[in-house]
Amino acid sequence: MTAHIDVRNLKLIYKTGPLTELAAVDDVSFSIGKGETLGIVGESGCGKSSLARAFLAYTRPGARIAGGSIHVSGSDILKLDSSELLKFRGRRAALVPQNPLSSLTPHRTIGQHLTELIHQHKAADGLSAKSKALELLAGMELPNPATIFGRYPHQLSGGQRQRVAIAAALVAEPELIILDEPTTALDKTVESQVLDLVSRLQNRTKTTLVYVSHDLNVVARMCERVLVMRKGKVLEDGPTEEVFNNPKTDYARTLIAAIPKLKADIRPERLKVATEPPVLTVRDLDFTYGSARSRLLRRLFPRPAAVRTLSDITLSISPGSTLGVVGESGSGKSTLAAIVAGLVDGNGGKIIFDGKPLSGLATSRSRDLRRRVQMIFQDPVSSLNPQHSVEQIIGRPLQIFFGMTRAASRDRAAELLAELDLDADLLTRSPRQLSGGQQQRVAIARAFACKPDLVLCDEVTSALDVTVQAQVLELMKRLQREHNTAYLFISHDLPVVADMSDQILVLEKGQVRDYADTGTILTNPNSSYTRKLLCAFSTASAHAAQRIKKHVI
Repeated sequence: MTAHIDVRNLKLIYKTGPLTELAAVDDVSFSIGKGETLGIVGESGCGKSSLARAFLAYTRPGARIAGGSIHVSGSDILKLDSSELLKFRGRRAALVPQNPLSSLTPHRTIGQHLTELIHQHKAADGLSAKSKALELLAGMELPNPATIFGRYPHQLSGGQRQRVAIAAALVAEPELIILDEPTTALDKTVESQVLDLVSRLQNRTKTTLVYVSHDLNVVARMCERVLVMRKGKVLEDGPTEEVFNNPKTDYARTLIAAIPKLKADIRPERLKVATEPPVLTVRDLDFTYGSARSRLLRRLFPRPAAVRTLSDITLSISPGSTLGVVGESGSGKSTLAAIVAGLVDGNGGKIIFDGKPLSGLATSRSRDLRRRVQMIFQDPVSSLNPQHSVEQIIGRPLQIFFGMTRAASRDRAAELLAELDLDADLLTRSPRQLSGGQQQRVAIARAFACKPDLVLCDEVTSALDVTVQAQVLELMKRLQREHNTAYLFISHDLPVVADMSDQILVLEKGQVRDYADTGTILTNPNSSYTRKLLCAFSTASAHAAQRIKKHVI
C-alpha cells in the first residue's frame, strides 16, 4: 500500500513550567496507506490527541514540535508557510475535535458555520450553500435540519453539536480526516449512524481516516490498524485483529481487558432498601426551552423559538443511591440536570431537595445549598476557567465553602488529584495544557472538593479511556459509600450506567419511557424504545466482537 502519511521521529514538547518540559510525543515513526483507517488508543495523557493534531501541523498552547517530519502525499506539512497551511487545513485535511462546544463560535448559527465553510471550499452561491448545508445536517441524522440550521450551538445537545462538527469536517470531502474522540458525546444508535456515514464516505472517496478514541469497540469496528500509545511512545502497531487478540505488552492487555461489558448483575448494596427520605424528588417537571434561560444566555443571545424539552418528569433519589438517566442525544437528559443544578429556570412542577423546595437559578440559592448540589459537565473545556490554574480551579471552592487557607487548599487539591490518578505537578497547569481525560478528572475533583450531598454527573466518563474510567467509577462508588452521596448519573454508555445505577430512567423526546430498577430495565424493559437502545448496544458490540475473538464484549 502506498504511504499517504509518513511520520518520522516526531517529537512534540509541552512546557510544564518555567524550566521544565514534557515530551507528549517522543520519537514516533509510522506510516499510513492511502484510504487506510488507523486507530490510536491509549490512556488519557498518552499523547494520542497531540499526535493526531500534528497531522494538521497544529499544537496546543504551550506546545511545540521539537523534531521530526510529517509527510502527507510527499509534502512535509511542518515546513508549509501560513498561507499553504490555510489551504491544507479543511480542504485536504480536516479535524473533528473532541469538544464540539469549544470549536463552534457561540454567537453564530449552525447554518452560518456550515455555509461559510461551503463558500470557502466549494465556491457555492447562497442558495446552493444552504442546500448543501441542509444535506450535510440530514446526513448526520439530525432532527429537522431546517430548524437546526437556524440554531446556535448552545441550543443543541452535546450529541447534536458533535454531529455538526463532523458535518463541518466533511464539507470539502478532504483526503485526510482526523477524528479525535468523534463519538464521545453520541448514544449508540446515533454513533452507529455516524460511523456508517463516515464509512460510506471513505468507501466513495478513499479518504484516509485517523481515529483517536478511548472506545475500543469503535476502534475494533472501524480501524484496519491500531497504534497503542503510552507516555508519548508507540508500544504496539499492527492489524487490529492481531493487536486486540494477541497483544504483546502488558499495557495493551490491560486496556483490552478493561472494555466495559453490559451486565445486569445486582451489586449487594443495590439490595439495601432505602430507609431515609429521598434527597431529591422531582414531580411533574415540565420545561420549554426558550421560555426562560439563564441570565448569561439572555444577555448574549436573542430569544429562540420555544421548544418543549421535558414533559411530566417524576423521579426520586435516595441518599447513597444512583439514578441512571439514558436516552438518545436531544432527549432532555442534560436539561434535566441543568434545571436541578439551577443553571436554567422557568420550569413547571416541583423539585424538592432534602425535604425543601428547590427552585430558581443557583445564584439565588444559599451558599451551603450550592455546595451540597454539584454538577460535573459533559464538556470540561467549557466548564473549566481557561485563565485559572488547576490549583485555583480545585482550591477556590475549598476556600469559599470551608474557609481553607491557600496552602491548605493546595494540599487538599493535590490529594484529590492523587485519588484520580493525577500528578500534583498538574496543579500549575491551565486546562488547555491538559488532555481531555485529564480535564474531566480535574472537573470531577472540583465537584468532590465541595463534599456534596448530590452530584449531577453529565457524561462524566465520556472523555476517559477504559482503564481510567474504571478507576474513576470505583472512586465514585467509594466516595458514595463513605459520604452517602447521591448521584444523578447521565450517560449514553449502557455498561457504565448499569454498573453505577440502582435505578434507571429512560428518556425519549423529553418524556419518561421506562423507570425501574437496573435489573428490570436491562432484562425486561416495558417500552419498545428501551428495547431499541439495548439492541443498538448489542449490535455495536457484535460488530466489534467480529474482530475481538478472545475478549467477549
